[in-house]
Amino acid sequence: MISVILPASNEQDWIGPCLDALFASDPVGMPAEVIVVANACRDGTVAAARARAGAAQAAGWRLEVLDLPQPGKLNALNTGDAAARGDIRVYLDADVVVSRPLMAQLAAALRDAPGAAYASGTPQIAPARSAVTRAYARFWMQLPFARSAAPGFGLFAVNAAGRARWGAFPDIISDDTYVRLLFAPSERVGLPATYSWPMVEGGRRLVRVRRRQDAGVAEIAARWPDLLANEGKAPLTRAGLVRLALADPPGFAIYAAVSLAVRLGPRSRDWVRGR
Repeated sequence: MISVILPASNEQDWIGPCLDALFASDPVGMPAEVIVVANACRDGTVAAARARAGAAQAAGWRLEVLDLPQPGKLNALNTGDAAARGDIRVYLDADVVVSRPLMAQLAAALRDAPGAAYASGTPQIAPARSAVTRAYARFWMQLPFARSAAPGFGLFAVNAAGRARWGAFPDIISDDTYVRLLFAPSERVGLPATYSWPMVEGGRRLVRVRRRQDAGVAEIAARWPDLLANEGKAPLTRAGLVRLALADPPGFAIYAAVSLAVRLGPRSRDWVRGR
């Protein structure tokens, strides 16, 4: 069985398209469920999710919507895990839209894996309104991490042996980075099917999100330094950076400006929305 765990905090504008795409997926070849874990929502997230009950049933999916009063993604993930019944677990952000073949590809890859396995699709950045975000995203998607197999931001999945690599999600900033680094590069499977993931709009928000992302990586390096051996991405050499900059000067200028602002500004653990 495949269980999709979907934490959501005030996502009324995003949860509908996310679930609609999920229920429009190609058949996964096994029982399937999605557990929406709304946490401290003050909008119509819960209603929008429950309104998809008919679509879920028509698609052969079981839909469960949990409405938690407590805020926090990590608690939502752990609550969803406790309610899930599947041996294959997919962790999906509420603002992600999957392509039709992705869920079936995830199910097949993880069902057939001989040992512990981690899988994700091929990410695409959703079209942004902000010219700054479009330039930043264009350049960022050419960097080694974004081009690596199964980077897993916004969506990642594991089989039962893979899920046994950790217990409850720890109280950390970057849950997706933590899980990805529990697997060696040879255990991570990048699939050709795509999913759409949005970035935040505008330079100021990009700085806030990038600062938190960097803090999340630094936290993992401090608490679990051995995990960094599993990074597996190609190094970005000075020559490689020059080639990318020459290929996209405006994108490089925006990326460099955001990076500089992150370095010069204060560090923070405050939560910020990823998009």
